[in-house]
Order: sequence, then structure tokens, then C-alpha cells
Amino acid sequence: MSENIYIGVDLGGTAIKVGICNQEGELLHTYEGPTEKEKSSDAVIGNIEKYVRHIVEQSPYEWDQVVGVGAGVAGFTDVRAGVILMAPNINFQNVPIRAILEERLGKTIRVDNDANVAALGEAWSGAGKGITDCVCYTLGTGVGGGIIVNGHIYQGFSGLAGEIGHISVVPDLEAIKCGCGKMGCLETVSSATGIVRMAVEAVERGDHTSLSAIEKVSAKDIFDAAKAGDEVSIRIINRAAFYLGKSMAAVAATLNPERFIIGGGVSKAGDILFNEIRRVFAELTPEPLQRGVEIIPAKLGNDAGIVGAAGLLLR
Repeated sequence: MSENIYIGVDLGGTAIKVGICNQEGELLHTYEGPTEKEKSSDAVIGNIEKYVRHIVEQSPYEWDQVVGVGAGVAGFTDVRAGVILMAPNINFQNVPIRAILEERLGKTIRVDNDANVAALGEAWSGAGKGITDCVCYTLGTGVGGGIIVNGHIYQGFSGLAGEIGHISVVPDLEAIKCGCGKMGCLETVSSATGIVRMAVEAVERGDHTSLSAIEKVSAKDIFDAAKAGDEVSIRIINRAAFYLGKSMAAVAATLNPERFIIGGGVSKAGDILFNEIRRVFAELTPEPLQRGVEIIPAKLGNDAGIVGAAGLLLR
């Protein structure tokens, strides 16, 4: 085989996922091993090196075919310097991961945050394939975002563009403090954490809801209850969807993307979430800015981070 291959690494707190992609963004092989963050940052980087070499050895490809390795990590990253400034889930602080891996692997290394690489993965070979301008939302414990402009990740002047979860959308009288320290962030109402918080508050208020019978409510419980007609759950989902649609109206007016792609665990709620987001977006966005714009679910699921990390070598 003579084709080039690109390796993506999804660096998580529990596991390190590694994948081989071809030039079209097709995921050819995957491997997963423990992160072992409790040891040291050097041990974690050593595991990355080991897993990257292992996946190539177990594949039909040769080391010489590897163009480079891209890595995505949840945390603040100096993309230009290749330094992970702060990543609490793996206990990294000011770790020059690019320089270390380049020395150990002898290959080009690219690093970015997990939301950006997930967006790039979707843009490359997922729900954004063939689209040059799109914005991706990742709805999980928090709300992550990634902006794709002309087929490339938009970084901003300090590499922190796309922090969509920290757009202030909730009015002052309803706002609560976000983990970032500011008030009224999208993340406080539209993440899984925010949705569960609103449900717990409803139960504590004594609202009439089937959620009262559940000892530890999850976001999935709330979606299931809403689909079954529980009015409190429907109200919570509609509130989360309202602020997502409101944030997209602001993003549309700023960036004019062709497509909004929504991934992460919360996106699995389906039509009950998406239909309300689309309704709010249409209501709040000037007609010329919503013309031709789609709001659709992500396609790559848990593989988006691996594929996007590999795509850092091409985009």
C-alpha cells in the first residue's frame, strides 16, 4: 500500500482512543487503551505513543505511510504552541504535548480541543461533509462548540473561538452562575447538567411530574418523560431548546453558516428537541439569514473526535 494515512487521538480522562483515517476521512482502524492519568502527564503521553505505534503495527499499513498524528483534548489548549494549558480531566497543566510527541514519534503533531476536533470530524466526513461553513454544538456535561469556515477550524486570535456554551443568553432575573464564573451562559440551561438541574428544581418545588418517582434523574429520563407527555419535562426541554435556538440566531447573524450540527448525548433526544430549536431559530432569525440554513444531528457519534483529530493534519 502506498496511500497516506492520518492518525487521530481522542485523549479522554478514562481512555485514549486512536484511529487511522484515509485522505477522505474514512475511519479505517481503531484502538482504545487506558489513559492512566493518575500516574503522570509523562505516563499519559507515553501511552499515546504506545497506542499510536500499536495501531499501525496491527494494521496493513507501514509507519512510513503515517503523515502525522492529531490529538483532541478536553481543556484549554494553545494550538499554535502545541501546549495543553489546563485539562483537569487528565491532570495536565502547561504540558508541551506537541514537542514531546514529535520527538518520540518523529512525525508531525497537531493538537486542538475536543469540541473543535469533533466539529472538524463532522465537517470532514460526517453531517457537514461537502459543507464549507458550519457550526457544531456538542451537548453533553457542558456545551462545546466548533466553528468551520471555508473548511477549516476557526481559532480566533488566541485559539479560543467556538466557546458557544459561554454565550450569555439567559436574562438576568433567570440567570445562574456558570462554571466559568459568569452568569446566564447557554451551558447552564442546555447541557445535560443544566437540564437535570432544572428537573431537580421542579421536583423540589413540588411540581406534578413523573420525574418525582425517579431517585436520580438523568437527562434521558427527562427526554423519555417528555415523549410520554409529562408537562414538566416538556417545559424543561422547550426551555433548553429555546436558548439553543436563540444562540444560533446570534451565531447566524455573526457567521452565516450553512448548517448547524448538533451532537453529544443530549442530541439523542431527537425531534422533541430539534423541532423546537428549529422553531425558535426561525422565529428569532431575520429571514435572509435563515434562508437555506439547516439544523441537523451529528452523524459520527463517539468517532467524531478521532476523525477530526486526524483531520488536523489536512485542515
